[in-house]
Amino acid sequence: MVRQARLHRQSHVGKLRGIVASRPTYVTKAILIILLFAPPVFAQDPAAPTPSRSGCGPSEAQFDVKTNDKQHPVAPSEVGKAVVYIFEDMVHGPTMRVGLDGAWIGANKGKSYFFFSADPGDHQVCTNWQSGTFKKTAKRIGSAITLKAEAGKVYYLRTQVYERSEQDHNVKLEPVESAEGQFLISASSFSTFHPKK
Repeated sequence: MVRQARLHRQSHVGKLRGIVASRPTYVTKAILIILLFAPPVFAQDPAAPTPSRSGCGPSEAQFDVKTNDKQHPVAPSEVGKAVVYIFEDMVHGPTMRVGLDGAWIGANKGKSYFFFSADPGDHQVCTNWQSGTFKKTAKRIGSAITLKAEAGKVYYLRTQVYERSEQDHNVKLEPVESAEGQFLISASSFSTFHPKK
């Protein structure tokens, strides 16, 4: 009887050891699977910065720009849309491309402006220095903002180029209050542009 009790206890202890020994195996396997598949999941960045996400178009695109200081057209109002004036505030400024939601829509050169209409909602607006000579450097000289457009409203966006040195420039795209925007545009040339071939 004592021997049977001892054997019975030993068989339970053996079963317990088997269960305890197998649990770390399952836990270890689960941890290994998590560690194996987790890094790619965590490494994914759905909002990784790219020029198109900031509003810019393809870097290869270039514009020919002409300015006319005799004309100062105003944008026609479109029902259900916002109007956006974008202007460069530097007399002898560079050609600055303007992008909207990942596509180039135009360009300014020097103290000039153009306008476009936009659907209501959030839009990524980008301005970027166009340079045929310094293409790699020019890609980095620009600015972008998110514009929350409302139907029937008029927005003014100013591109300013700051020269820190002859080889170092900085660009800032910023919204301007309506009266100031109208005043600055009245002293600017109107830009017309077409893509270079």
